[in-house]
Amino acid sequence: MQAKIVTAGVLDVAYREYGPADGWPCIMGHGFPYDVHAYAEVALVLAQSGARVLVPWLRGYGPTRFRSARTPRSGEQAALGADLLAFMDALGIGRAVLGGYDWGGRAACIVAALHPERATGLVSGNSYNIQDIARAMEPASPPEEAALWYQYLFHNERGRRALERNPRGFARQLWSMWSPKWAFDDATFARSAEAFDNPDFVDVVIHSYRHRYGLVAGDPACAAIEQRLAAQPQIRVPTIAIDGDSDGVNPGTAHHARKFEGHFERRVFRDAGHNLPQERPAEWAQAVLDVRKAALG
Repeated sequence: MQAKIVTAGVLDVAYREYGPADGWPCIMGHGFPYDVHAYAEVALVLAQSGARVLVPWLRGYGPTRFRSARTPRSGEQAALGADLLAFMDALGIGRAVLGGYDWGGRAACIVAALHPERATGLVSGNSYNIQDIARAMEPASPPEEAALWYQYLFHNERGRRALERNPRGFARQLWSMWSPKWAFDDATFARSAEAFDNPDFVDVVIHSYRHRYGLVAGDPACAAIEQRLAAQPQIRVPTIAIDGDSDGVNPGTAHHARKFEGHFERRVFRDAGHNLPQERPAEWAQAVLDVRKAALG
């Protein structure tokens, strides 16, 4: 399927589209280090249910490109949320079911929290994905800290060079560690790995993992959004939150329930890791259909 391109904010966003043009809008976001192929099966199921499914490559991935060399290659959460909102505006989408995991889930949570009128409902891998940067230096348990080794490596220039020299090797290592029960093959990985050839991939990734710890400044254009996110706003749109019981990087988010108001349900996908929609496409698609049904009453 050929990628479509739309000018949205500071980006020319590449995306895949499935289903009827007049279908109910549904936007799904991928994470790091994955790409739009995470939703290839999910999108077909939803399209058959009447959805217009839009799956964009995030900034720094695949054919998506910055429109100006002067734009900071920020990977901060506010930038991801702004990108999603700009994408909706560019396509004339007033409201949509939003879904995602990891970086894409963070963008969806941000729009749902700050612009609830734009979100019909939310499906979020690992629940409340808005970062609490003010508390980023508070340590977690030893097993949780061990799982974040790659983030700490990215904090220094050795990590940047490692990612520059072998982005595919890094990604494959993380796929294996984060989804230990997912028997993906070489072809599956290779399809997504092409997205890491984006010329801004390394800069965006490194900035993301430094900014979330308060180690580098953000894009001044996103400062007002970051200020609002610092308050850790509640999410009030109908939400289904999902964890995998074999997620090698996130131990579970049952404690996030307090951050949601209104309809909220948490599901746990058995034997699933971090890449939830690609590992359990039928179950993810069902969550999208269910949250839409809840939103429509």
